[in-house]
Amino acid sequence: MDLLDDLQWRGLIYQTTDIDSLRKLLQHNKITFYEGFDPSCDSLQLGNLLTLITAKRFQIAGHKPIILVGGATGMIGDPSDKKSERKLLNEQTVKNNTKKIASQIKHIFNSFDSKHISNKVKIVNNYDWFKNITFLTFMRDIGKYFSINYLLSREWVKTRLDSGISFAEFGYSLIQAYDYFILNLKYNCQLEIGGSDQWGNIIAGVDLIKNKTHKEVYGLSIPLLLHSDGTKFGKSVQNCIYLDPNKTTPYQMYQYLVNIDDRDIIHFLKQFTFLSIKEIEQYETKIIQNPELREAQKFLAKFIVKLIHGTKAVSKCEKISNALFYGDFQKLTQKELEQGLNDVPTFEIIDHKQINVIDLLVSGNISSSKRQAKEDIINKAITINGKNISDIELQLTKKDCLFNTYLIIRRGKKTYFLGKWI
Repeated sequence: MDLLDDLQWRGLIYQTTDIDSLRKLLQHNKITFYEGFDPSCDSLQLGNLLTLITAKRFQIAGHKPIILVGGATGMIGDPSDKKSERKLLNEQTVKNNTKKIASQIKHIFNSFDSKHISNKVKIVNNYDWFKNITFLTFMRDIGKYFSINYLLSREWVKTRLDSGISFAEFGYSLIQAYDYFILNLKYNCQLEIGGSDQWGNIIAGVDLIKNKTHKEVYGLSIPLLLHSDGTKFGKSVQNCIYLDPNKTTPYQMYQYLVNIDDRDIIHFLKQFTFLSIKEIEQYETKIIQNPELREAQKFLAKFIVKLIHGTKAVSKCEKISNALFYGDFQKLTQKELEQGLNDVPTFEIIDHKQINVIDLLVSGNISSSKRQAKEDIINKAITINGKNISDIELQLTKKDCLFNTYLIIRRGKKTYFLGKWI
C-alpha cells in the first residue's frame, strides 16, 4: 500500500485537502512538508509525539520534513481549542521554550536509524522571518487576503465570541498562514500536517498560497488521540506525560503506557509504531489469549521510552517494574526506588524511635482503623519492604527502612504506600 493508504489504515488521517491530488503528488514526487509546534511550554507532551512520528513516516517514504518551532507565534499562543484567552509569555520564556523543544525534536529524529538519509529534518523558527516585518506590511500584504467572515467561520472563534476574544488571538490564523507561505516560497513546501485542532490554521495557509501565488498546496490533519473512556492520550491522573525526564520520569511514562487499556492498545500500536499488519494481528491474538501478560502494552512502552530516553532508560524501567511486582526492592538504587514510587501515596513517620505496625497502617491511611489493620495483617494482606507481615505486635524502627528512610507498604496485590521516616 502507498503512504496515504498506510496512514488511513493506521487511523492517522482526519482531514485532507483534495486527497486524490495529494496522492498523485506523493506517488510521483518527493516533496517538502512541514508541521509546527507552539512553544507554550518548555517540553513537548506524549500526545505531541504522534505528529512527529507521522512526519517520520513521510520522511521514510522519501519526503523532506521541516519542523517549525514558533518563536514568533509563541508570543501570542495558539488559541485553537482554548476556552479562554491565553496568558502571554515574555520573550525570554518563549526563547527558552523554543530552544528546549527544538532540542527534543532533533533528538527524536536522531533516535531513528537515519544517519545516511539525504532528506534529513530541517528545524526552523518563524521568529527569523517575523522579526523584521512591519505591522503595516503584514496587514497590507497578508491581511487583505482574509475577510472577517472567513475568520468568523472558525469553530473556535464561534465558541469564544460570547466570552470574548482579543484581536491578537483572532488574527492568529494569519500568522500561521504566513508561515506556510514563507516555507513554500523558500523551500517549495507543498504540504502542512498537524493535529485536528489545527485544521483551520492549516486551511488558512493553503488558501493564502493559492490566492497570493495561484499554487496548489495541501493540508492533512491527524485525529485527536483519545482513550476509549474519552480521556486524552498522554494525560495521567495528576498531569501531562512530558517528554522532559525532569517533568515526567521515564518510569512514569513507561507505567502510563504499560497500563493502557486492552481496548485501546491495538489502535495505539498502529499509530505510534512501525509494526506491519501481520505483526499487529499477532498482538491482537496475544491480547485475546493472554491479556494478563500485557505484551502489546510492553512493546509500546519499550518503543516509546527507547525513542525518547534511550535503551538504558528502558532497562531501568523494566528493572523497577520487576522489583515492584516481585517485592525485591533491595535490587534497586535509591534513585530507582524513588522513580518507581513517585506517584505512590506518601506519608511521614515523625518523632518515632519505633512504631507498632498497627499504628503505622492507621497513620498512613493504609487501613481505615486499628480493627481493620489487624484483619489485614491476619489475612496476610500486608507486606512491608517485600516481606509479608503476620505479627500484629511487630515494632518497626528506622533500621527496618530501605536506605534508612523508606518503608514500602503494599496492601493487597497492587496498592502501594510509601512511609518516609523523618
